[in-house]
Amino acid sequence: MEDEIIISPEQVNSMDVNEIQKEIASGRFRGYYPVAVDVETGGFNSVTDALLEVAATTFSIDEDGIWTMDECLSRHVEPFEGANMDPAALEFTGINPDHPFRKQIAVPEKEALQDIFKMVRKRMKAYGCKRAILVGHNPSFDLGFINAAVERSAIKRIPFHPFSTFDTATLGGLAYGQTVLSRAVMAAGISWDHEQAHSARYDTEKTAELFCNIVNQWKIPNG
Repeated sequence: MEDEIIISPEQVNSMDVNEIQKEIASGRFRGYYPVAVDVETGGFNSVTDALLEVAATTFSIDEDGIWTMDECLSRHVEPFEGANMDPAALEFTGINPDHPFRKQIAVPEKEALQDIFKMVRKRMKAYGCKRAILVGHNPSFDLGFINAAVERSAIKRIPFHPFSTFDTATLGGLAYGQTVLSRAVMAAGISWDHEQAHSARYDTEKTAELFCNIVNQWKIPNG
């Protein structure tokens, strides 16, 4: 297993955001700040199956309204007590829950989510947005696992809209005629490494790149 670069919320890019950037960002999606998220799990049922990895990538916007990736924070997650882990799901993701390195750095669900929410709120506030909106590839899956972990962890407030999302599978189908993440990414002219795929950090970064590539093709409303 490769060493994972883990970025603490305190290390997130602290660049100044000027009033022009803030106005463009807060007006682009009705006050919602997009954040790319990916989860890797022990199955398809968010209630019974383990959340094993979670990653989030934030975005920056310049004075011309161009979106780019900002920072990525990722966490290996300890399975909650009694969590199911389907061997087929583990084989697909390549995750070994008992790997010594993973056991050393994995954190409880609550800690992982609080770290990510802190980063999201910081960037959301910097751009003057009232709430975050999850960007994902078939994001109902990711949001379902996030919401289930939030409930298990008794976290009272989350920055994300509870059900609205941006789906890069749909956007990829619109822009490139491709709905599979790897194919949409490559159709957009973005590099794709099959060896790194199915880690939460890699997939969320590629989802973020794809989102930027598509969104930047459309002018900002009233711009």
